[in-house]
Amino acid sequence: MQILVNTDNAIEGSEGLIERTEAIAREGLSRFSDRITRVELHLSDTNSERGGVDKRCVVEVRPKGLDPVVTTDQAETVDKVVLAAIHKMVNLLETTFGKLSARRDH
Repeated sequence: MQILVNTDNAIEGSEGLIERTEAIAREGLSRFSDRITRVELHLSDTNSERGGVDKRCVVEVRPKGLDPVVTTDQAETVDKVVLAAIHKMVNLLETTFGKLSARRDH
């Protein structure tokens, strides 16, 4: 499972931030790692210097043999928004893979 992290101009893509973000994604999606080829996280700061709930994370996952799936969330900090977006992705993948296995069982 390849993980890529992209940031906009308002978020400094430091090595520490990239490592933390990759670790959150890897841990959160680990049980699906054999069914995923690639994960892309896009981090942005919608209000830049004005503050507020303005950090946004878009997570795009490419499951093997399926179309890409996307989740997004907003929060006050990068760590919080990454956790929230990954949590949404886990729920989406559980539903997606659950429907596929239910179809195969019938």
